[in-house]
Amino acid sequence: MKVFWIRRSGHLVKTRVMLFALLFGIWMPLGVIGVPKNITTSSNPKVLNVGVLFTFDSVIGRSAQPAILAAVDDVNADNHILPGTKLNLILHDTNCSGFFGTMEALQLMEDEVVAAIGPQSSGIAHVISHVINELHIPLLSFGATDPALSAQQYQYFVRTTQSDYFQMNAIADMVDKFGWKEVVAIFVDDDNGRSGISALSDALAKKRAKISYKAAFPSGSSISTISDLLVSVNMMESRVYVVHVNPDTGLSVFSIAKKLQMMGSGYVWIATDWLPSFLDSFETNSPDVMNQLQGVVAFRHHTPDGNLKKNFISKWRNLKYKKSPNFNSYALHAYDSVWLVARALDTFLKEGGNISFSNDPKLRENNGSMFQLKSFKVFNGGEQLLQTIKRTNFTGVSGQIQFGDDGKHLIHPAYDILNIGGTGIRRIGYWSNYSGLSTIAPENLYAKPLNASPNNHLYSVIWPGETSTTPRGWVFPHSGKPLQIVVPNRVSYKAFVSKDKNPPGVKGYCIDVFEAAINLLPYPVPHTYILYGDGKDTPEYSNLVYEVSQNKYDAAVGDITIVTNRTKIVDFTQPFMESGLVVVTVVKEEKSSPWAFLRPFTIQMWAVTAIFFIFVGAVVWILEHRTNEEFRGPPRQQLITIFWFSFSTMFFSHKENTVSTLGRLVLIIWLFVVLIINSSYTASLTSILTVQQLTSNIKGIDSLISSTDAIGVQEGSFALKYLIDDLGIAASRIIKLKDQEEYADALRHGAEDGGVAAIVDELPYVELFLAGTNCMYRIVGEEFTKSGWGFAFQRDSPLAVDLSTAILQLSENGDLQKIHDKWLSRTECSTNLNQVDVNQLSLSSFWGLFLICGIACFVALSVFFFRLLSQYRRFSPETQSEVEEMEPVRTRRLSRTTSFMNFVDKKEAEVKPKLKRSSDNKQVSQSSGSLPASPP
Repeated sequence: MKVFWIRRSGHLVKTRVMLFALLFGIWMPLGVIGVPKNITTSSNPKVLNVGVLFTFDSVIGRSAQPAILAAVDDVNADNHILPGTKLNLILHDTNCSGFFGTMEALQLMEDEVVAAIGPQSSGIAHVISHVINELHIPLLSFGATDPALSAQQYQYFVRTTQSDYFQMNAIADMVDKFGWKEVVAIFVDDDNGRSGISALSDALAKKRAKISYKAAFPSGSSISTISDLLVSVNMMESRVYVVHVNPDTGLSVFSIAKKLQMMGSGYVWIATDWLPSFLDSFETNSPDVMNQLQGVVAFRHHTPDGNLKKNFISKWRNLKYKKSPNFNSYALHAYDSVWLVARALDTFLKEGGNISFSNDPKLRENNGSMFQLKSFKVFNGGEQLLQTIKRTNFTGVSGQIQFGDDGKHLIHPAYDILNIGGTGIRRIGYWSNYSGLSTIAPENLYAKPLNASPNNHLYSVIWPGETSTTPRGWVFPHSGKPLQIVVPNRVSYKAFVSKDKNPPGVKGYCIDVFEAAINLLPYPVPHTYILYGDGKDTPEYSNLVYEVSQNKYDAAVGDITIVTNRTKIVDFTQPFMESGLVVVTVVKEEKSSPWAFLRPFTIQMWAVTAIFFIFVGAVVWILEHRTNEEFRGPPRQQLITIFWFSFSTMFFSHKENTVSTLGRLVLIIWLFVVLIINSSYTASLTSILTVQQLTSNIKGIDSLISSTDAIGVQEGSFALKYLIDDLGIAASRIIKLKDQEEYADALRHGAEDGGVAAIVDELPYVELFLAGTNCMYRIVGEEFTKSGWGFAFQRDSPLAVDLSTAILQLSENGDLQKIHDKWLSRTECSTNLNQVDVNQLSLSSFWGLFLICGIACFVALSVFFFRLLSQYRRFSPETQSEVEEMEPVRTRRLSRTTSFMNFVDKKEAEVKPKLKRSSDNKQVSQSSGSLPASPP
């Protein structure tokens, strides 16, 4: 087997290369490289030229070069792939230069190659992709990971490794797992670096995180440049660093960080695949290198441990082209790239494809031009070969080689997550776009349902500083500038926050709560207070919050209400004070009424009670009428008895005795109901007559909305906007008030005399106002909003989360209440009016008693009438039969009704003997009817 290897440098011209090739006896078939003609073809080529473009003397190049040469040897030795045809590699060195790399790529296109492998540089790939699009030559890159190369405009670019798009999503998942919200991106400012960090920014945004600072430096920067960059990075609040550089110079970032003491506890360093590529290129790494990387987490392309990979590793040490003691993941992808080209060409030729080139009619020679444009040939079968490459499917040393539906990415992108500690590297898990973070290898999860995989789980990590405790990811730097905290310069309610002549320049309840929460944090937070407002008028709090959102201030501390519009632009801490809008107005004492005795019960309660008195009296009369002499007599007397008995039970003074069992049952239950009603009435009436009754024309926010009176609000409060926008109150009705004195004056004058009918303000202000006026005014109605006060920070500020935890701790240990008692008066005023309807007893409180009494009456009546009907049927049946036979039907029905009513009205003592005789006569008739007839 003979492999042709032509190495070109940027300073060689085409004629020198051809002379060099002729001197060494290298001859290429004219069907492939022959003399330029309009069209050159070969239906059965013996040699196929494949270009290779990368930097030989680089971390990736030193591993990829022997892998590529080994792959060509294996392909040419395999009789099943391209039988009778040999692959010929034409290698070009890009020399780590964008300019020389581009020139080498252009020279490579002159050699009529059917495909090209490389480059490892994304920048060169961007340039050369425009050339291969024109010449229809597939370009298979094992090292260009720039996500932008997946765009549709790069039609002939085929990526045989994974795009950084997936790697950045893996990093975002890890950032989200540990709860970090901000990262600092350190990257080389080239196409690959910028595109990768852009993909990281998009991935973090999906997790509600962000890149707080992009620290970019040009390729080949000096140590001093990188050092200055890291010094500025160390001034940032975020302590999570994502390092996305190239493997040849990236190690200097960590060596400088080590000197700047940025590799200690509290820091998080995440490196992309460049770092494992560097470390894997050496069988053993020096202790000095490993000492610089303690606690670093890195991502590496995942390659399954298959038999092909094991065989490749075993043969690696014996490769005659070997130049490095070990290989990295890029070497595996480079090896598979050669096999992918070989398999695609084999299929291409078997399907009848021809290797032919033609001149591009768009390229014309310009007079005096140094470029040999005619030497560029279009590969006529390039489109067919490209489609063949995209549908090729085989298992290589790096895993399954198969493209997705878009033809731009290999399927099953996955990464190993590594943790560097001691003198080695430990794998703490995997990431794949199928299962996310996992401790199980991705290839073992593809066949399982997605919900059955152990998602979002990793083994323990040893972070910088040799700690297993997850860093917070955000620490206020000692060398950073103090937090600029804006405080409203109030002219009223200064107990909450106000200006102070002594340091720190402000004081009040809100300031003490903030300082107490800051002191609970495990790290120092230098801060300065800046007053907002001129001190003559209370500032607009919405404007204050807006300026925090625009990064003019770092935070806002004070009596700031958490409302929906503000939460959209800033982050609030946990509320440290409950709040809500209430209505306060003037009230007057209500005069006593001569009809006050009717107030304990509602109208419905009075009506139902009266109905039940009459109903129960009637029921007892019915049950006692046939057995009790006291419930008999003339109709007028019986009617008086019913009413007298009913209402006398209210005072338990009824003189009529009940003798029937059913009557006594009903009376006992009714007396229990009367006892409860009397007790409740007495208690309610006592409360109404003894407690001071206050009244107001304003009953709450609803009556205030329906009126046309003026309404007062505090200057600078969100209540003004809420009343106008949400409740639809006319702006002309609203009057702004500055302080407590204006509150009292406006309420005292009233709406008729230039004041206000009521004031709408938050409950903490109103409680302080009422305490200062000896409770001359009152809150009417209920709170009609629920909110709280919190400290405002810029969006996604980690300090907001830490302070929320501190505020909860203050609440739990009682310190928050102590601060409240220190600043705010404990004088309490009644929060609501003692209105009459509050003390009235309604039917809903007693319907259960009435239901029980009604059921008892119904059951008693049912039993009574059942017994009555039974007696009536046995009463004088012979007489009734004779009468019925003699009378007509209509008269018979009237007679039955009259007879039944007369029976009911009879005393039970008079009826019983007749019932007994009737029963005896019936038995005699039945006995005589059963005797046998006498003989004639």
